[in-house]
Amino acid sequence: MQNILFVCSQNKLRSPTAEQVFSEYPGLEVLSAGTNNDAVTPLDAETVSWADIIFVMEKSHLNKVRTKFRSSLNGTRVICLNIPDDYEFMDPDLIRLLQAKVPRFL
Repeated sequence: MQNILFVCSQNKLRSPTAEQVFSEYPGLEVLSAGTNNDAVTPLDAETVSWADIIFVMEKSHLNKVRTKFRSSLNGTRVICLNIPDDYEFMDPDLIRLLQAKVPRFL
């Protein structure tokens, strides 16, 4: 089982969409979180340590994860998907984008 974490800012639109889409993939355990303190599920060191691969939506998320959670990463791959905050939850275009970008890293 591979532990996959998706991260955006607020954990309201992009990362929860990714969590829902990839939670149905066999062999994956999937969570999502947000980098902002007021995120629905704020990112914490325990969740970062849990993950085998972390997918962030933007470079700003990448920088925050690497800076704030450096000691929890322990060599975990952090992959930036470069998906802007232009989508609603479960937006079909967002789902297509996620399905095109994520699987090659799994």
